[in-house]
Amino acid sequence: MPATPPTSALRPRLPTPLQPVMDPRFEARDVRLLLKRDDLIHPDLPGNKYRKLALNLEQARAAGHRTLLTFGGAYSNHLRATAAAGRLLGFATVGVVRGDELADRPLNTSLAQCAADGMRLHFVDRSMYRQKADPAVLTGLQRATAAEDAYVIPEGGSNALAVQGCVALGAELRGRTDVAAVACGTGGTLAGLAAGLGPGQRALGIPVLKGGFLGPEIAGLQRAAFGVPGTNWSLDDRFHCGGYARTTAELTAFADDFEQRHGVPVERVYVAKLLYALTVLSEEGAFAPGTTVTAVITGTPSA
Repeated sequence: MPATPPTSALRPRLPTPLQPVMDPRFEARDVRLLLKRDDLIHPDLPGNKYRKLALNLEQARAAGHRTLLTFGGAYSNHLRATAAAGRLLGFATVGVVRGDELADRPLNTSLAQCAADGMRLHFVDRSMYRQKADPAVLTGLQRATAAEDAYVIPEGGSNALAVQGCVALGAELRGRTDVAAVACGTGGTLAGLAAGLGPGQRALGIPVLKGGFLGPEIAGLQRAAFGVPGTNWSLDDRFHCGGYARTTAELTAFADDFEQRHGVPVERVYVAKLLYALTVLSEEGAFAPGTTVTAVITGTPSA
């Protein structure tokens, strides 16, 4: 098998553009809202997915791996991005999917796209999935999928290399914003974003899962990537709407309205919760007058 091409073959759009948004809910508080359009970075690996995978893909290629093995839920954008990267770079891909009951159902659009890009899907029950980081369980999964020599990427792509890959996101915002905000699933993007910002800037994470567990996870990712955790980031856990991929009528109405006002597609799992949170925070007076807030748009509705 020929060597896989370098990740530069993915041809990302860097740096991604900053888009000002004129919204009276922010203007009334003298807050400037910008959108960091990371959803435009690559058609198949939007936003943080490209940034988190790029260094992992380079490492896998350099070490001679031919297969990528990773993990995700039924609607995982990370699985889709990994499958697309495999197709574009010549890696075989294996996706371990949470929920063995899904094996007997027709594939949803996300998993169907993974399969179309060549990913082999392996469904496991939720108990085993929770233990996927256990070395014995991981070895068993690799044997079950004939992927003993695979390069393993964790759920959501979040590891030290992913965090380091997201530093550039913060660096692209140096001197251009006061607050950089991003929706959080596993926390890797926020960990790198915060590390890339300059003095006087801070990062804000909006978790899309309930549980309040992300703080220690992000600190651990920064420690693994840089030796010490940073202090220029915070989380607001109020906007998960009950959990991952869950929504409310209010959130749906907000996202529809934002799209109509500004002509920007609003992805519902992550981006809608981020933009809604920033709107509420602005109306609460959480941002001082004159503050520039940048929302990192990490995906599109089709991603």
